[in-house]
Amino acid sequence: MSPGDEHDYGEPTGTRVRLPEADPYGGARRPARSSSRSLVMVVGVVVLLIAAIAFANRGGDDSPSTAATGEGNADKPRTSSTAASGTKPVDAKSAGIPSGYARDEQGAQSAAANFAVVLGSAEMFDTARRRQIVDTVYAPDVAAARRSALDAAYSNETFLSNIGLDKDGTAPNSQTFVSRVVPVGTKTTGYNVNAATVEVWYTSLFGLSGEASTNPVSESWYTTTYQLKWINNDWKVADFQQKDGPVPVGRDQKASTADDMTKAVEEYGGFTYAR
Repeated sequence: MSPGDEHDYGEPTGTRVRLPEADPYGGARRPARSSSRSLVMVVGVVVLLIAAIAFANRGGDDSPSTAATGEGNADKPRTSSTAASGTKPVDAKSAGIPSGYARDEQGAQSAAANFAVVLGSAEMFDTARRRQIVDTVYAPDVAAARRSALDAAYSNETFLSNIGLDKDGTAPNSQTFVSRVVPVGTKTTGYNVNAATVEVWYTSLFGLSGEASTNPVSESWYTTTYQLKWINNDWKVADFQQKDGPVPVGRDQKASTADDMTKAVEEYGGFTYAR
């Protein structure tokens, strides 16, 4: 599912939703790789390395104090190495969407990440909420056109049927619709105080969770480039382009049951992203 929230079923914007070739809830697994033994060895080395780092950095009452040993604090890890790097916290919301970003590169990256999340959410399938999101996220001079295009896309019964939803955009009984974007990283490729170009790399969960689902929840990877403008003391989307990937190598993990997936989506909330 794309943060642009348009789908490749006749809509003009080119965002795609891929349906899986096999139902993972039925126990389908990828064939074993010839290099599985090497993969296991690599994973083992990584796990040992992580454990070693954790052991080296841990603190405890059983370790000698610096006063007793005469050692200084030079070798101790600093809290700043893992602290948030944002120059201004995002502590406000507009229409339930994080707002009030800093007028700098970090603020533009935070805005783009949060825009990707809300534009790729299941809320976009509700007409009233979708229009509210568009009016909040997009620049005023493009919002009207985006509303019209998105209304046409999300009311397309063929598109809705292809992804397993009813004609009003709701999930069938006993099934849960999942559309969630999880940003992995952001990068500014152009910036001035009035405009910014930001790339957001993210993974997307999309599908229907339920025993009878013909479109089970699957993951995809995309990078979306947002053209942002500074309007009314905040960043707004002027345009965007999306491309596939980068896509990591998949692990040989067994797909979760429909019940586990439904519980995870219902019990684990999302985040407000900020650099």
